[in-house]
Amino acid sequence: MQEQEILQQVRQWLEELFEIDPEEVQMDTHLFEDLDIDSIDAIDLIVKIRNETGKQVKPEQFKEVRYIKDVVKIIESL
Repeated sequence: MQEQEILQQVRQWLEELFEIDPEEVQMDTHLFEDLDIDSIDAIDLIVKIRNETGKQVKPEQFKEVRYIKDVVKIIESL
């Protein structure tokens, strides 16, 4: 998948999981400050990524995630 396709998918997941308006989700959007995603929400997102991609995301990988672009990079690397 290409970056824009992944971004669209992440937008959809965030809308499903947390009722976040997809328009608010840009590559430079900060997960915690802009979207109010906390550590529990981040785990839900990791589980969603695993369920949708069939690939395991290690929680350590997500420790450095701050922006949507970081999530996209992790998904690209799977």
